[in-house]
Amino acid sequence: MGQHVSRTDFEWVYDDQPHTRRRQEMVKKYPHIKKLFGPDPRFKYIVSAMVLTQIVMLYVMQNQSWPMIVLVAYCFGGVINHSLMLANHEISHNMAFGYGKPKANRYFGMWCNLPIGVPMSVSFKKYHNLHHRHLSDDDLDPDVPTLLEAQLFCTTFGKFIWVCLQPFFYALRPLFVNPLPPTRLEIINTIVQLTFNSLVVLVFGWRMLAYLLIGSVLAMGFHPVAGHFIAEHYMFAKGFETYSYYGPLNWITFNVGYHNEHHDFPAIPGSRLPELKKIAPEYYETMPQHTSWVRVLYDFITDPAVGPYARIKRKSLDRKPKAMETKSVDLISDSLKAAEGGEQRKR
Repeated sequence: MGQHVSRTDFEWVYDDQPHTRRRQEMVKKYPHIKKLFGPDPRFKYIVSAMVLTQIVMLYVMQNQSWPMIVLVAYCFGGVINHSLMLANHEISHNMAFGYGKPKANRYFGMWCNLPIGVPMSVSFKKYHNLHHRHLSDDDLDPDVPTLLEAQLFCTTFGKFIWVCLQPFFYALRPLFVNPLPPTRLEIINTIVQLTFNSLVVLVFGWRMLAYLLIGSVLAMGFHPVAGHFIAEHYMFAKGFETYSYYGPLNWITFNVGYHNEHHDFPAIPGSRLPELKKIAPEYYETMPQHTSWVRVLYDFITDPAVGPYARIKRKSLDRKPKAMETKSVDLISDSLKAAEGGEQRKR
């Protein structure tokens, strides 16, 4: 089973997340940061090209053998699907059409969702907003592993299995940690996705639906691009709960590696996060950062000091009923929408 992890509990803290304070300081020091707010007009065309590429691949791959289907799904199709998941991450922050057009963003997210094979776009937005507003909260942040995960996957081999099963934990954990009732848009997302899946089977056969699903699962598990799941918030340096990565894999992941920058300013699209770092380098260059997502996966699995326990957690003193959480999350969108609108009027 391998070496047992040295940690026996999460890293509990009792202060607020650092991103709120840093955002306030940076805007006061560099007010022109607000000019970076708002969607990237190229984003929707880049993402649509990726969706169409996967649809073309259904035709290309339909007569290939199973070993070739799995290989291409891991090396190519899964990479595109993972990138589309991160496109949905951008869309969850309304980076396709801006905060003034929420419905357009939601429906465009359903379009980006199609090659992934599983309806996730609308649900992801709902729970991802909780992750931003309640970062590392023991009850509300669905990104933090549960105590059961940490206890079960506490050896080298266990951590390897946990990494391979990441897509299932990410999909199921919110339903146990903080389940929220399904919305009308989630139902629409599911109907659209199941209709597309049925068309894929009808036109190209079951094997091509499997190609899409296998790619999505493999590229979220033991895969180089999936290293960002662990790199973003697992505590590799004591006291630091968010980490950035500035390497080449950002080119195919909408700069999700600029993760400190993203949590500081979720209203800035990924394409402009490098510019944010250039404006205020003193805030980011001195913090611990990752140089390789592959190295992150290796260290996570082999280092006994790192594992599912290596996460900062905080308990909320001001606990609100779950039914109120969606309303509180909307306050973030409202404030960012106002800020974006103000900048557009200045332009």
